[in-house]
Amino acid sequence: MSGHGKKQTVAGNPGSAPKKSKSAKAGLQFPVGRVYRLLRRGKYAHRIGSAAAIYLAAVMEYMVAEVLELAGNAARENKKTRIMPRHILLAVSNDDELNKFFACVTIPEGGVMPNICPQLLRKKTKGNVASSQEYGGGQ
Repeated sequence: MSGHGKKQTVAGNPGSAPKKSKSAKAGLQFPVGRVYRLLRRGKYAHRIGSAAAIYLAAVMEYMVAEVLELAGNAARENKKTRIMPRHILLAVSNDDELNKFFACVTIPEGGVMPNICPQLLRKKTKGNVASSQEYGGGQ
């Protein structure tokens, strides 16, 4: 063995349980240890508690899960199996709270929201409806 990888614990040794990561203890997928290291390295405050990293990782994981769920729904509506930046833009723009959260964010390759000004659309009047029925019904 080259010494890489996790150590196998011997069942007979008491107190030598396998080490559990901070993320696993908190029940998160995002890396709590890395978030804590980046908080310390960023010099955001003189003192940073360990609970701050857990809280921040949990919030980031929740936000990512929310965006991915809505983007997955947008991709499914467009009959796609892969989430593209366009789907993320559509998901964020259609949700009021996420749209406010991502107010100053530009998503590369996202495109623009489909929008037609109401002034450019034809106004439906009785004359337009009757004339369209005359031409359509004669064929």
